[in-house]
Amino acid sequence: MYKIIQKSELSPGVKLYVIDAPLIARKCLPGQFVILRIDEDGERIPLTIADFDRALGSITLIFQEVGHTTRQMGQLAEGDSLLDLAGPLGKASHIEKFGTVVCIGGGIGVAPVYPIARAYKQAGNKVISIIGARNADLLILEKEMAAVSDTLYITTDDGSKGCKGLVIDPLQQMIAAGEKIDVVMAIGPVIMMRSVAEVTRPHGIHTIVSLNPIMVDGTGMCGGCRVNVAEKNKFACVDGPEFNAHEVDFASLMTRQRMYQDYEKLEKGCGGRGSCHR
Repeated sequence: MYKIIQKSELSPGVKLYVIDAPLIARKCLPGQFVILRIDEDGERIPLTIADFDRALGSITLIFQEVGHTTRQMGQLAEGDSLLDLAGPLGKASHIEKFGTVVCIGGGIGVAPVYPIARAYKQAGNKVISIIGARNADLLILEKEMAAVSDTLYITTDDGSKGCKGLVIDPLQQMIAAGEKIDVVMAIGPVIMMRSVAEVTRPHGIHTIVSLNPIMVDGTGMCGGCRVNVAEKNKFACVDGPEFNAHEVDFASLMTRQRMYQDYEKLEKGCGGRGSCHR
């Protein structure tokens, strides 16, 4: 059993849980995820590790209430426990001193991008972050991202905070102004990550995305999280979740995700990192 030692609401329908999980906290690295089960009747859902405290022995999970399971999880209180928590899973982010790194988080994608941005900063990089949401009420981790960034840009679709527009707008402006960018890391909705890739592709800027296909077992056995990268089949759970954005077949990824939209509306919940928490 894994006890919830802290619970907070970051924005409407977005919850933050700090979970007592000392073995996972000891080993996890930025970019990795866990698969959890609330109870014996629950489905297994994957969530990215948004933060960790090795001394306290805890990990932080941030998720949006979308399907049945995430809504059920949102009803848990401090002191309640999760039945199962498997992890850390997936390959960790490749962190080194590259120079200037732009970290982009869209919507709930800000949660997984935060520990990666922090790690880039700790490695000695200049970190420029861009976070965006539909409106000011849906922005999350603004203070945390500002603390690990040399510069932070905020965009909202309606202009209620920061610049009105999309997260790619500040990126385009930086490129046009001649800012030397060594790496771009983008996490968020698939259409957002695809847009970032198309902005950086003509300039040859190395761009990394964290893919969020439907995932079942998290060990590479089921094949549910299959993605096409560099014209080869990869499994996001064991080969990723991070890939070179310029090699990802976003069209096939979006088609596969649309296949499950009707099921995600049912009471049995979602089943994918994208639908559950990004």
